[in-house]
Amino acid sequence: MASFKILLVEDDPNLGQILHEYLSVKGYETKLCRDGEEGLRAFKSDPYDLCLFDVMLPKKDGFSMAKEIRKNDSVTPIIFLTAKSMKEDTIEGFKIGGDDYITKPFSMEELLLRIQAILRRTAEKNPQISDQKEFEFGSFHFDYDKQVLSQSGNQTKLTSKESELLRLLCLHINQPLDRSTALKIIWRDDSYFNARSMDVYIAKLRKHLKVDETVQIMTLHGSGFKLITDAQAG
Repeated sequence: MASFKILLVEDDPNLGQILHEYLSVKGYETKLCRDGEEGLRAFKSDPYDLCLFDVMLPKKDGFSMAKEIRKNDSVTPIIFLTAKSMKEDTIEGFKIGGDDYITKPFSMEELLLRIQAILRRTAEKNPQISDQKEFEFGSFHFDYDKQVLSQSGNQTKLTSKESELLRLLCLHINQPLDRSTALKIIWRDDSYFNARSMDVYIAKLRKHLKVDETVQIMTLHGSGFKLITDAQAG
């Protein structure tokens, strides 16, 4: 089962806990928030593969959260949960950029099937949302979950940002990784400040990888980066 990360924002304490436990048992790494402001903070601090937002939330409702997210992120899927069944709400949800809409009460099995279908479609359109977590390239082994880069018995502990960036590069190995795409996935925003920050992490990764001359990170001027290995690094 893919270890996808889900952001769940639900203010009903019973339903929130039940959903959190159910999704966790099904293999999803699930973060539960109780109001819209807490949910937005969580979204901005960590990357998620899918969001489950109750529409009626304290402090900031689900639609307002989605509008704010869609200003900088058009990729992460959003499913709305609501007790309402009005057609206008459904239309509003899709206009904002929601990917699906499920009306309470619903069965856990139905919700799970909808989540699986959306993640499958998203992964097909966006290879960076693959569930692969371990990689072999050159003389390196990279374990994303443990944030460890190994080479010839030596282990280097990576930071979270280094790990996220290296994983994207590995998923696109010997292929261009678009700078803006990487910034939106990892930093949630492709601003100048974040771009400079990414350059710092690229430099750190290059230092880790320099022990193997067959592996290098190329800068593609004006577009992004490419992790190359084997004959292509010559």
